[in-house]
Amino acid sequence: MRTSLVLLSARLLDPASGGFLPQTALAVTDGRIAALGDDRTIRELADPATTVIDLKGAVATPGLVDGHLHPVTGAELTHGLDLSGCTDLDSVRAALAAEVHRLDRGAWLHAWGLDPNVFGDRPIGSAALAPVLDGVPALLQLFDAHSMLASPRALELAGVDGPRTFDQAAEVVCDADGRPTGLLLEDAACELVERAAPQPTRAERRERLATALRAMAATGLTGGHAMDANGDSLDLYAELDEAGELPLRLRVAPWCQPGVDADGLRSLVDRQGRGGLLWRVAGVKLFMDGTIDNGTAWLERPDCHGESTHAFWPDPAHYTHVIRELHRAGVPTATHAIGDAAVRHALDSIERAADGNPPLGGAPAVRHRIEHIETVPDEVVRRFAELGVTASMQPTHCCDFTRADHTDNWSRRLGEERADRAWRCRDLWDAGATVVLGSDWPIAPYPPLGVMAGARHRRPTRDLDRPPHNPGQALTALEALRAMTVNAAQAAGEEQSAGRITVGHRADLTVLAADPLTTPATELAGLPVLLTVLDGRPTHRADSL
Repeated sequence: MRTSLVLLSARLLDPASGGFLPQTALAVTDGRIAALGDDRTIRELADPATTVIDLKGAVATPGLVDGHLHPVTGAELTHGLDLSGCTDLDSVRAALAAEVHRLDRGAWLHAWGLDPNVFGDRPIGSAALAPVLDGVPALLQLFDAHSMLASPRALELAGVDGPRTFDQAAEVVCDADGRPTGLLLEDAACELVERAAPQPTRAERRERLATALRAMAATGLTGGHAMDANGDSLDLYAELDEAGELPLRLRVAPWCQPGVDADGLRSLVDRQGRGGLLWRVAGVKLFMDGTIDNGTAWLERPDCHGESTHAFWPDPAHYTHVIRELHRAGVPTATHAIGDAAVRHALDSIERAADGNPPLGGAPAVRHRIEHIETVPDEVVRRFAELGVTASMQPTHCCDFTRADHTDNWSRRLGEERADRAWRCRDLWDAGATVVLGSDWPIAPYPPLGVMAGARHRRPTRDLDRPPHNPGQALTALEALRAMTVNAAQAAGEEQSAGRITVGHRADLTVLAADPLTTPATELAGLPVLLTVLDGRPTHRADSL
């Protein structure tokens, strides 16, 4: 087989040891690293059709992998007005007013990234945005993507004029008179109004997805653990893959919702392994709770508003049953669990599933994981390593949506004790857990260097001079790199083929202008990405190479 790619004059960084390999060049054949050596030896493996790139001393790492993102959903949600930079109600109103001025008459206004902290002590509701949105059908996605604000006109067009009952923990928030305030909590409630808005064509959705994925590759991402497969997501991945236009390697986990029956579980099991060259279904995503910011997390003690007291599954015992059935079928699970009660119940369920219930048919051990883990006590931290459960963390959620002085909505709802247990990356790592880092895009930006930087400095991305939130929970530079390379591969059961620069492993590589281990944490997000290689094929190449 011929050599398709040769990289020369490289510093090859090994995240397992934290040092550079003695070799300075590598060759790729059939999407795998075929040889490592000095420049002269590796250059001789090239033929006239080989792509040869002189890295000029740049640093190559194993390809960076986002441990939790939503490509299709994110491509759809981030098409509209970006409110993530608004820090108070006046700036939100100004941005909305400018967008309304640009809209055609009767058109819907879509916005995303709305931070609940802009409301201060006021209740979150559309009344705070009147009269800007009077007569305008508008849907404003809050930053957590678990809630949105619908304008009065949008509610009217959707026929939502009072409370509704759902099969999951969702709510159309209403005032004392039973009138909707505009706040919609969780997917089931949001979908009531979303269905009334005009929908993009399939071609538009495909192009939005392709554009988003190309932008991700340009930031150094070579892969991602996609935590949904809603609608026709899998078909879109398949189309891009078959056309040679999929620039990320995706591991996809379809959702399992409350109320799922035996047929639904069988369908989820049957979908495992579906995929193509660069994507496959591997796992199932479940939700144990919502979010702390909108009062739908599951806490062992209520928040300061008396909220966050219930699981997303009306019957948590049914969730436990589902975990056991998926475990026995050899299907890995990823559970969204933010509050301490949710994390504890998820761990309890995994422990019961594994106790005397080996996977059927001689399947390998199942690697379960928990996503988010925003506040947990000491005894829960220790159980991750004991049970072999991966801790999937999103440090930029802590950086950008909470404050060191605990004056933000998240911290105020929890109180000092629980806010002091925020995003315990350090404690989980020291306890022996496998910690994987991700962005949860579109909740937070996807550039992986920003994610790794946040795990190290724990400061607001927009103001790095502000104090860090719980700096004792920071990771080291090497740990942050491992969490997006070696650990991401281990969580996926792919440590024999990914996560390191070694012969036989996938040729998924990220090339940086300098060493990420010696670049200061506050400068890491700005480190230039010179080259991204997926399956031996460049998906991003800087003009300087």
